[in-house]
Amino acid sequence: THEKLCRAIARESDSVVVSVGYRLAPEHKYPAAYEDCLNATRHFLQHLELYGVDPARVTVCGDSAGGNLAAAVSQTLAGRSDLPKLRAQILIYPGLQALDFNLPSYHQNRGVPLLFRERAAFYVLQYLNGNAANLEEVLEGSHIPIDIQLNYQKWVSPD
Repeated sequence: THEKLCRAIARESDSVVVSVGYRLAPEHKYPAAYEDCLNATRHFLQHLELYGVDPARVTVCGDSAGGNLAAAVSQTLAGRSDLPKLRAQILIYPGLQALDFNLPSYHQNRGVPLLFRERAAFYVLQYLNGNAANLEEVLEGSHIPIDIQLNYQKWVSPD
């Protein structure tokens, strides 16, 4: 689905683009997609010479769930001294938090296609456990214990 975009990015940025075909939810629950992306990125970084890629120019990128995966891979590899450092991460409308689906952006864009608030929560549940039975609790915010909500309110808050 992304081949044309990857080719355009490669052409316009004079870059090598490696697109990872990771396993998808709900058939493959977390952490399958993350492991696929991490393994592919590690392999690529370990064999840059084989691919003729400058180690100082490697960037990870993803959109939607892929943005989440790119961020997670970046964080995982940040402390590694045995691999080249990633130059950057590009996150295009990434799914980065599932603590609160009542933040202003969700309400402001609740009826904007393509990813409605309810669909975003549904897909997070599919990604995590393949079961959206608790969708209403997630939309209400009752899926996170109050002590965790209090711990993260500094970063995840309408304020």
